[in-house]
Amino acid sequence: MAKKKNTKNKVQSNKKKPVFDERFRFIIGIIISGFALYLLISFISYLLFWKADFSFPDSNTLSNASYQVENWGGKLGHRLSKLFISHGFGLGSFLIPIMIGLIGAKLLKVPINNLFSTLIKLAFAIIIASSILSFGFVNNTSYLTSGPGGDIGHYIVTWLNSFVGKIGTGIIIILCSIGYMIFALSFKPSSFAISLPKKEKNENDSSDTINDDTDTTEKNDTEDEEQNDTINTIPTIIPKPQNIPYKQDDKDKIITDDKKSPFVPDDLVINRPKADDILPEDKVLTKIDIQGDYDPRLDLSRYKFPPISFLKDYPTGNTSDDQEITENKDKIISCLRDFKISIKNITATVGPTVTLYEIIPDRGVKLSDIKSRENDMALNLKALGIRIIAPMPGRGTVGIEVPNKKPQIVSMKGLISSKAYQETKFDLPLALGRTITNEPYIVDLAKMPHLLVAGATGQGKSVGINTIIASLLYKKHPAELKLVLIDPKRVELSLYRKIEKHFLAKLPGEQEAIITDTQKVILTLKSLCIEMDNRYELLKEAQVRAIKEYNEKFVARKLNPEKGHRFLPYIVLIIDEFADLIMTAGKEIEMPIGRIAQLARAVGIHLIISTQRPSTNIITGSIKANFPTRIAFKVFSYIDSKTILDSSGAEQLVGNGDMLFTRGNEPIRLQCAFLDTPEIEEITEFIGSQQGYPEAYALPECEEEGALSSADVDLKKRDPLFDEAARLVVMQQQGSTSLIQRKMQLGYNRAGRIMDQLEAAGIVGPYEGSKAREVLYNDPIALEQLLKSLD
Repeated sequence: MAKKKNTKNKVQSNKKKPVFDERFRFIIGIIISGFALYLLISFISYLLFWKADFSFPDSNTLSNASYQVENWGGKLGHRLSKLFISHGFGLGSFLIPIMIGLIGAKLLKVPINNLFSTLIKLAFAIIIASSILSFGFVNNTSYLTSGPGGDIGHYIVTWLNSFVGKIGTGIIIILCSIGYMIFALSFKPSSFAISLPKKEKNENDSSDTINDDTDTTEKNDTEDEEQNDTINTIPTIIPKPQNIPYKQDDKDKIITDDKKSPFVPDDLVINRPKADDILPEDKVLTKIDIQGDYDPRLDLSRYKFPPISFLKDYPTGNTSDDQEITENKDKIISCLRDFKISIKNITATVGPTVTLYEIIPDRGVKLSDIKSRENDMALNLKALGIRIIAPMPGRGTVGIEVPNKKPQIVSMKGLISSKAYQETKFDLPLALGRTITNEPYIVDLAKMPHLLVAGATGQGKSVGINTIIASLLYKKHPAELKLVLIDPKRVELSLYRKIEKHFLAKLPGEQEAIITDTQKVILTLKSLCIEMDNRYELLKEAQVRAIKEYNEKFVARKLNPEKGHRFLPYIVLIIDEFADLIMTAGKEIEMPIGRIAQLARAVGIHLIISTQRPSTNIITGSIKANFPTRIAFKVFSYIDSKTILDSSGAEQLVGNGDMLFTRGNEPIRLQCAFLDTPEIEEITEFIGSQQGYPEAYALPECEEEGALSSADVDLKKRDPLFDEAARLVVMQQQGSTSLIQRKMQLGYNRAGRIMDQLEAAGIVGPYEGSKAREVLYNDPIALEQLLKSLD
């Protein structure tokens, strides 16, 4: 009962902490805001009553009670005003109360965007205003000893005059003022009659004509683009050659020559989707929002999500010019014409890595005829790999994917700051990359429920795994998510050691949270099976079917913690190289993996398995049956693609993050986001530097095979703390190694040996897997008699 009361008091104390924090913040905000108002009133009255107040010497103004000043702020207001205005920045000092007031308003939770940037701008404005006033106005006011710019402005102007002369000083001040208005106040250069030189147009330059057409089309489609929330496409019409007759009525008709060979109109609509769904940085989530009756995030209520400034941004220019697209279009038409395949229309959509050409075949054309010409088309286009999708799902067209000569890097920053990611309601959102239409592709791991990632060496698997982990770290609080990281290669996931006390889970007593030893992997998988069984017991007692319903009940305080109920975080198991584990442990690895994959979805345990050996002895039928969601990076044979996706296509990818994503239907081609090692280091360093839990999330205890039985334990060599541990177990009526480890502050191995000795002495029962050992003694007096008999 004592333990339950302490637990209850701890929850109540944690709940009160944010209240005191909010009160303290409110009081400080009121004090700072009041001081800003007091300072502003003192400044204003200083300009009105300077003659009367200047008659008193400064040394006696504060100490002598007989002196009375006219300043509305009293003696202190007079002294502060004189310090900031006369001896400081002159009339520019009136911006100082505004700066202080903004800080106070921010503490009072007044919505102010980019406070730090605003303060920096106001600070530069004070210096520039002081310099302008000192330079442009003659000192004819005795209350400002150095003029309206104050002592600091007078000093700046005097120094510049001696250095570059008065004319040079004026030029410098004018240039600084213009620069400030352009960069800080966002004035356009045209406001100062500054215009950039235009490039002279060459009448024979066809590319200029294309750009002019593009600009015209962009201007006409402005209203449509403003209504589009995700992707704006800008069509570019390639001019029709002059030597081919063309009529508007014949646009969709087939034009044939004398030999009756099929031909297609030369009008090609090029769509260049833009990634304009990115939210500004001030709207990206960085702090948690505490809400609800009970919030598990209260333990780390001050946790902050990593800022997106840690992520690099890459240029998003055109990946291919219109000339390249037009040439590829002509080659596609020519190749189809050679095999007597007629089409009605063709369009092009330019993506980050590939360009999708969609064709509408003429009536009577077999799709198998187009599909069989994949290699011929690749030869004609001189491309790395051509993928033909016949037909395009839900489009009524045939797609031909052609790699761009200059592929574009998809930045992780663009995905994290996208509207689709920031506003998603997914439980475990994964920002995988962008589609051919440049749309961010966000999926929910909780709905998959497991993911298989495979591909050849060096094609982007490790970057993909880092992208997946970063997607979770930017969206989930440490109380909501735990990661179990298995890295047989020892180097790929080592960067995440810094977030051990926030997001990682491990076996009790283990030193390293990143699991590299095969035997520890087996124990961890068995421990996850125990955790899964324990969670199913909790779901059964709560009469719910899934973890989401269970946590909602717990948050609403409909489940009693004293009966063993607790908030259940999602657990994501990530294996970086699955083939190495299968080669070294075989069935010992595959069996618990299969069991978790079949049952763990409802209790919030999900698997992500990666391998560079997509062979049938690694990706077995059992694995494939439990992993319907798969990602395939580039492979080098049709057989490997068939093993991963049950279809071809992965062998036609171009590498460097080019991948196919499938959920059992037609694969979707994506360009994986790029996340570099320095970015990961900054993210993990930021998370690790914050307050975390006392230790990593502890998985259930799992007994190693070959552990000593009670018959093998020599009770004559008992641990010195054996008696104390026995009394603890009987008092708590809980036979658990973790209890001894936690209460007596022992290592896991020593606590395990004591537990074996307790079993041999008959104090606790044998190991029962997921359940705690049965305590065979409930009477402290009987226990003391047993301990004396052992002595």
